[in-house]
Amino acid sequence: MARISAIFFLIYVFSLSAEPANILTLDEVLADLNHIQDGGVEFHWDPIFQTGMFSVSEHYVSFQVGTPGETGLAVLDGQEILSPPAPYLEKGQLHFPKEFVSALRMGLEKAVHPESLFRIAAVIVDPGHGGKDTGAIGNHTINGKSIKLLEKDITLKVSKDLFARLKQGFPDKQILLTRTEDTYPTLDERVNLANAVRLKENEAIIYISIHANATFRKDVRGYEVWYLKPDYQRTVLDPDKYEGPKEVASIVDLMLQEEFLSESIRMAGAILKQFEAVFGKTLPSRGLKAEEWFVVRNAKMPAILVELGFVTNEADALLFSDDASLKKFGEALYKGISDFIAEFEGSEGYTVVE
Repeated sequence: MARISAIFFLIYVFSLSAEPANILTLDEVLADLNHIQDGGVEFHWDPIFQTGMFSVSEHYVSFQVGTPGETGLAVLDGQEILSPPAPYLEKGQLHFPKEFVSALRMGLEKAVHPESLFRIAAVIVDPGHGGKDTGAIGNHTINGKSIKLLEKDITLKVSKDLFARLKQGFPDKQILLTRTEDTYPTLDERVNLANAVRLKENEAIIYISIHANATFRKDVRGYEVWYLKPDYQRTVLDPDKYEGPKEVASIVDLMLQEEFLSESIRMAGAILKQFEAVFGKTLPSRGLKAEEWFVVRNAKMPAILVELGFVTNEADALLFSDDASLKKFGEALYKGISDFIAEFEGSEGYTVVE
């Protein structure tokens, strides 16, 4: 049973009036949290300072009431700050917005059972081309200086910068590069590396392939992000790991395809948004696009392909030949991936397949 205690002299009294659909009573919140650790949820209320605290095991979330619709402040274990809509008092009764309860549950669940949360455990960064495969080539004469750009060099520099940022920002995750030098792993070797990563049941993996574009039209420039065509059919379910009824395996596989597609589109959108924020008007966006690129269609996970710009365009070439600008590409990619990871893990995975 969940327990309620009063600090100082007031024992909180509940009314039996019905709540709006998006507002929960304290009893409903306690019932919602009780699954975290059966019988271990406690609530403490300080009527003088109008602050409350939910605790499970040795973990707790403290909060102060606000006004309806106001963004509140809740603190997990005295360290992590949450900013959900604030609970509020009305006619002597506490009212808890569902968004507050969701943030509360997620924070305590993460603290009490960190191993059970659905999380992204690995990020694969794929620098396109390499070795004998130069990729796109751009030749320019800018301010009297000859510049030759090779796609394989650009993608490796940006990927290494992104790799370093991800390693620092996510020390709890596997961050892998499909190549670290000017070598040529085949397309099969790239996706096999990703598909071979071992994951727990509550873990996921994402794949980002980085490229630079080229065209005969010298005026075309800008970045774009690609994901797999929605109508492309593939097999993503590993039969060696699937233990369910064989007759529904094809249905589960289709559900996984739809899940990976949805997550790929969300990741692509998050990266595109950060490119727009980082580069502004200095580099145009060519938007989100769908295609059956090899690495995207064969990686059994959410996967996207990013075209940073055009080596055949002089303005893009200036960015590619400048180390500070190359770091901005790494920054935009990192921020986009970080936003996607936060959204994915915050939602506990967009789709759950049993």
